[in-house]
Amino acid sequence: MVRFLIPFVAVVLFLLEPEFALFSPIDWGGETVYFVPRFVILYLIFISIYYSRKRACIYGLIFGLLYDVFYIDIIGLYSFLYPAVCFIAGSSVKFIHQHLSVTTILSLILVALMEVVLYYFFYFIQFTTIPVGEFLSNRLLPTMIANLLFLIMLGWAFKYLINARVLQRAQDNS
Repeated sequence: MVRFLIPFVAVVLFLLEPEFALFSPIDWGGETVYFVPRFVILYLIFISIYYSRKRACIYGLIFGLLYDVFYIDIIGLYSFLYPAVCFIAGSSVKFIHQHLSVTTILSLILVALMEVVLYYFFYFIQFTTIPVGEFLSNRLLPTMIANLLFLIMLGWAFKYLINARVLQRAQDNS
């Protein structure tokens, strides 16, 4: 049962992202701030660290392609970035402690890196013209705060679910 729960949670998170995106933009202190929910990639980073880098990269490719098809008009951007982020997260397991707080910090760093890469890509193709300072203060910082709150609420559940799958897999193999 837990075997199918991991991809099911990823699908649910994929479907919830645009619902939470409806809360953005917000007028905060006279400025308009945007936050971008990155639930799927955060979950995939947890899968990559606690379960399987290979499986996370496969899910990243699938959900990245779905994200490209449904949400943006450039096929291949998220299809490349999601597996790349999963690969980096899974490769970092050799160098970091797999504690929930360390994983949360690493997840936020990787999402911030992905957001910066996306910004520069869109800036390069002239899809966006906002200055870097405005991007950092009105988009990246609120995105990181919103995704941190998401991880604070559900990061422990992700770890518990993935650890349950690891235990089930070990029992099936023995």
